[in-house]
Amino acid sequence: MDRLAREAIDVPKLLTAPARYSEYFSDLRRYRSMSQGETISLREAYPKIHDKFSEHPIDSHYFFQDWWAFNKIAHARPADHVDVASKIDYVSLLSNVVEVICVDIRPLNVGLPNLRCVRGDITALPLATDSVKSLSCLHVVEHIGLGRYGDRLDPAGTRKACSELARVLAPGGKLYLGVPVGRERVCFNSHRVHAPGTIASYMGGLKLFEFSGIDDDGKFRTNISLDSMADCEYGCGLYVFTK
Repeated sequence: MDRLAREAIDVPKLLTAPARYSEYFSDLRRYRSMSQGETISLREAYPKIHDKFSEHPIDSHYFFQDWWAFNKIAHARPADHVDVASKIDYVSLLSNVVEVICVDIRPLNVGLPNLRCVRGDITALPLATDSVKSLSCLHVVEHIGLGRYGDRLDPAGTRKACSELARVLAPGGKLYLGVPVGRERVCFNSHRVHAPGTIASYMGGLKLFEFSGIDDDGKFRTNISLDSMADCEYGCGLYVFTK
């Protein structure tokens, strides 16, 4: 099986599925035989066969990235904050500490008191130039132009997204950006991976204030050089830019 197929299919889960289903049905029989076991219909069964771990599994990119951005924004205490299409769990929690405007091509309609959602395309943001003092975009720009979320196909999608984020950032403002870094490639139609320096080059006119990241071993590394993540296969670069 080639590399692209391995990235598209969770091979370990596929290979272990028969044994896990055997264990599931064994557990089901044992549960039914217990003196206080409820009656269970197979029509109501909901097999979850890949959740038994000795330690809690995490997606290290999102776990550390969201903590990193939330921590920085909460300590900065901006009057308001704009997020562009980041994970909704992060956005909802952030709205507890700062008023958040969330821009996405698929806007939320949740009615939280401190969260305002606006429909917008990251390659043509509905925001004025130099208008946003606090801005985040986490694990988003790598998807742009690949059609995964209903966006238009565009090989320059990531570059255009970065250019728009740079355009709307206010002088003296901060942009918190998370993006996969390492060996450059396109994993169609999921995401792109860029060299750390490539992303920095896309942010025309902005200054790199800080760079941190999560390496291939899932280790969170703070205040490092761009070159230190260049050899990653699939790391996560965490950038703070200012204008």
